[in-house]
Amino acid sequence: MAKTVSVLFALAVISCSLTPISAEETVESKEFVLTLDHSNFTDIVSKHDFIVVEFYAPWCGHCKSLAPEYEKAASILSKNDPPIILAKVDANEQSNKDLSTQYEIRGFPTLKILRNGGKNVQEYKGPREAEGIVEYLKKQSGPVSTEIKSAEDASNFIGDKKIVIVGVFSKFSGEEFESYIALAEKLRSDYEFGHTSDAKHLPRGESSVTGPVVRLFKPFDELFVDSKDFNVEALEKFVEESTIPLVTLFNNDPINHPFVNKFFESHRDKVMLFVNFSSEGAETLQSKYREVAEQYKGQSSSFLLGDIEASQSALQYFGLKDSQVPVIIILSSDEKKFLKANVEADHIAPWLKDYKDGKVAQYVKSQPIPVENNEPVKVVVADTLEDLVFKSGKNVLLEFYAPWCGHCKNLAPILDEVAVHYEKDANVLIAKLDATENDIGHPSFKVKGFPTVYFISADGNITAYEGGRTKEDIIDFIEKSRVKTAPQESVKDEL
Repeated sequence: MAKTVSVLFALAVISCSLTPISAEETVESKEFVLTLDHSNFTDIVSKHDFIVVEFYAPWCGHCKSLAPEYEKAASILSKNDPPIILAKVDANEQSNKDLSTQYEIRGFPTLKILRNGGKNVQEYKGPREAEGIVEYLKKQSGPVSTEIKSAEDASNFIGDKKIVIVGVFSKFSGEEFESYIALAEKLRSDYEFGHTSDAKHLPRGESSVTGPVVRLFKPFDELFVDSKDFNVEALEKFVEESTIPLVTLFNNDPINHPFVNKFFESHRDKVMLFVNFSSEGAETLQSKYREVAEQYKGQSSSFLLGDIEASQSALQYFGLKDSQVPVIIILSSDEKKFLKANVEADHIAPWLKDYKDGKVAQYVKSQPIPVENNEPVKVVVADTLEDLVFKSGKNVLLEFYAPWCGHCKNLAPILDEVAVHYEKDANVLIAKLDATENDIGHPSFKVKGFPTVYFISADGNITAYEGGRTKEDIIDFIEKSRVKTAPQESVKDEL
């Protein structure tokens, strides 16, 4: 849950001109955000061409911070022509869990834009304060592409601090134009799209082209790039590759934050250099790093340069310390990590070559192995996962948890009781792993929320536990799933 987001269902603004839906939508309630749940969600969403839904949890601090801004935005947007509806769903409520699953809610708050009666679903990727929400949703609910009729239009629309995509066409019809509009519909929550019949209006690029051509404007590297391939998949790939800087800058400038987010969303290998920008030798490191990035351009790797002053959260996520800076870390496309601490400028190119050649050992973040492990629920860390779980010969119930997770705290005493129940059974082990401090590193474990519980039988069969959260439920599951075979070692010998 490093990327955490919670289920905030759509933003609903209520207006008397809308079809009456429920008492909750009346003006008298003075609440402009529409409350949805499993009983009315489908019916209400199906009646709207455009509705925003927030999936939230009552205990979530970020949700509480968003609530007044969301309500203010809903009030303003209720007066839009036509009104824009904002709604919310309590995703923590058990009866709404199917909605959370359907919309792939991984954290709180999560906002979704639902179009065409819910047939098209997009992530909300706009601001979290009222004014920004209003501006973003007005654009999202309007035309998918803005016509540019003059140089003034182009200057106002494109600017120099954001990514903007403009199609140049001799006529606004035909196969190429339709492909462009299809692309815009698919990516409109990420980028602004425009179209023009005269390239002379545009601030950069060849002005004599008559189209069809797609020109992407960006505030970094070559500032613009063109594509004439109007296959939608090819256009999407063109946008994806063109909107990541050669080297993404991770500092305190908010202008760079969208590009940082995009960097971490990429499916490429992610190469990251974290350095103190004000330290001696930092400029030499940065210069050499950019040279190396240029060498690997177009080879399925993205590069990021982070100032440790701004990127402490990233260092913590990777389990790194300031004493290891300057440090390069690679997060591969299959989520494996590789590390070079206290790197010097002339280390960068050869180390990266060694990584590409498969000569660099994987880095695994792990808490220290506990000196004592005498509690009923045994502590597992990344460095002991293989021995205590997979090589133990035991039936293991393993909880992946986060220290701050309320549900994990509620489950903890129940697991203690289960562990006490099996304390004299050398064939069963109840264990827990802090997933915020340890790399899991096993493809069978899909930890997308907390707590996540798996059962690993003595013969190696791995099953996600999705049953009840009572002592009786868990014990019943273990008894039905366990393999009754003698363990290789006693619990005391192993722990």
